Amino acid sequence: MRKTALLQKLIHAPELLVMPGAFDALSARIVQEAGFPAVQCSGFAISVSRLGLPDYSFLSMSDMVAATQHIVDAVDLPVMADGDTGFGNAVNAWYAVKAFERIGCAGVNIEDQVMPKRCGHLEGKSIVPLDEAVQKIRACAEARTDLDFVINARTDALAVGGIEEVIRRGNAYLEAGATMIFVDGMTSRELARQAVQGIRGPVAINVVEGGRSPEAFTFEEMQRIGIARVSVPGTLMLAAIQGMRDALAALRANGYAGGPGARLADFREQLELVGFNEVFALEQRYLAGLQHPGTAR
Repeated sequence: MRKTALLQKLIHAPELLVMPGAFDALSARIVQEAGFPAVQCSGFAISVSRLGLPDYSFLSMSDMVAATQHIVDAVDLPVMADGDTGFGNAVNAWYAVKAFERIGCAGVNIEDQVMPKRCGHLEGKSIVPLDEAVQKIRACAEARTDLDFVINARTDALAVGGIEEVIRRGNAYLEAGATMIFVDGMTSRELARQAVQGIRGPVAINVVEGGRSPEAFTFEEMQRIGIARVSVPGTLMLAAIQGMRDALAALRANGYAGGPGARLADFREQLELVGFNEVFALEQRYLAGLQHPGTAR
């Protein structure tokens, strides 16, 4: 099955689709290893990991496409790109969809924030007028070559205009060709329920640890409410930051590598995760028997 069609199937299935956020090829492989069915690219984490800068539109379309290409190539799962605001107006968004589809993505997030955008769980957001946002979604939908390519229309209207504006925009984006409506910055279960009841199509949310998300909002609850998809964009980045801090603190405290407090993956498991076994097999197939000066035999 094409990855676009598979992502469509997962979105419309009765079961909640859980998509962890990846920020590079390694984190995407870990998502696949853990058994999740799809990968969500996290623009926030990609900006942090590639530039060491906030999610504030510092990454260009070319930067984001290049980062996403590595993620797509690393896994066999459908990958949803993070297209931010489309990197400009409706024309820019049209080209962005073309670029993400060309590298093998199964879908893309496009949001209605004013550029430069900011993380959906921060204060001070602004959104573009509805007619401008609708034209951007229309451009994205019409730019697709594969009609199963998912247009995940994100709205940040909850923090600006409340749930009524979220529902109004969500339905307008669906009419313009969106596949799913992503309500960012969801703050309560009741608001999530209202969004699902009022929006005439699949509804997505995200959960950010330490952000505006309701505490202990379980996947079981989300499925009962009728949410189609949830992304957890920050989990792997937050885990990586804390893991590296812990490892370096242990290194300094112990005076040697790998001591108490350093929670490290097994070296052999690392080799398997990134594909060394395949490299070794190819060496045996194509290089066995060849003699090279200086090679130990």
